[in-house]
Amino acid sequence: MSTVIQVGLVGFGLSGRYFHAPFLSVNPRFRLKKIASSRPEAVRQFDASVEWVATADELFDDPSIDLVFICSPNETHTDYARKGLEKGKHVVVEKPFALSEREAAQVLALAQRQGLLVTAYQNRRWDSDFLTVKRLLAGGALGKLVEYENRYDRFSPVDPATRSWKEQPGPGRGSLYNLGPHLIDQALHLFGKPDTVQASVRIIRPHSQVTDYFDIRLGYTDKVVRLKSSLMAYQNQLRYCLHGTEGSFTKGGLDVQEEQLRVDRLPNESGWGTEPPDRWGTLYQAGRAEPVESERGNYSPFYDNLYDALVNGAEPAVTPTDIQQLACIIDLVLASNETQRVMPVS
Repeated sequence: MSTVIQVGLVGFGLSGRYFHAPFLSVNPRFRLKKIASSRPEAVRQFDASVEWVATADELFDDPSIDLVFICSPNETHTDYARKGLEKGKHVVVEKPFALSEREAAQVLALAQRQGLLVTAYQNRRWDSDFLTVKRLLAGGALGKLVEYENRYDRFSPVDPATRSWKEQPGPGRGSLYNLGPHLIDQALHLFGKPDTVQASVRIIRPHSQVTDYFDIRLGYTDKVVRLKSSLMAYQNQLRYCLHGTEGSFTKGGLDVQEEQLRVDRLPNESGWGTEPPDRWGTLYQAGRAEPVESERGNYSPFYDNLYDALVNGAEPAVTPTDIQQLACIIDLVLASNETQRVMPVS
């Protein structure tokens, strides 16, 4: 593999167009060579020098491609990841990595047999708010943490005319697979494997055909961890609420990077990922409430680590253990919802 990694994207919707292509285009160690998409006009509009093909198989058959990003609908992730690995490509899979722990384990085992890297894209580890939470916890600002609640809400009523695949029923559809991996991964990254999982997954929007609400409780012996999401939250500001023996921290608003990407700003521009003060969180200690300046959000370290893993053999930021553990938790969320029981984590 050359020192400039040749990259292909499968899919050029929100993920491929706005979350991956901009970061790849400004990183000199990657070259975005080819995109498989049903939207050739969008590819040409982004960068006319990038080759367009109509199918993923055409991209996988290109021997010059070193690395493939899978940014297609959820139910295709496992199949495309397998095909990429079988064609000798390293693979990055958008969330959800797979629709079950069994599928995730199969893909991870195939990558190991092929001597290739496969990892999951977990960009929300580099969100401004999450980096700020990590900093506060590492510095002991809250004392011993006793309660952690993380929400990812939207107000997204069903449009009867929508043709989006995300609103169509089928395997891997709904908020648990769309927003759930972000919240679950962040909790596992902070606290490790829980002892138990208890969850409710529901449809709450009128006319919705996919689940659009979840409430997940991860059981730890020393803290309460709750992850929630609703697509019917008109007031959707609250993101984090943490309580500890020495203080509390609350934080609203979403990381600014997605907003910046959607208006075609690039990650190498000044001011990238910097939150305005009205999104800063508040730390409550000893009767005082003080604003906490947010860390700068930046997804670029994911790509820097990816390059280091491919070229220098570094450990990927999102490890096989991370991937399989998250898939296991989603399996247990579904089982808990179906049985209305608290599920032990083995």
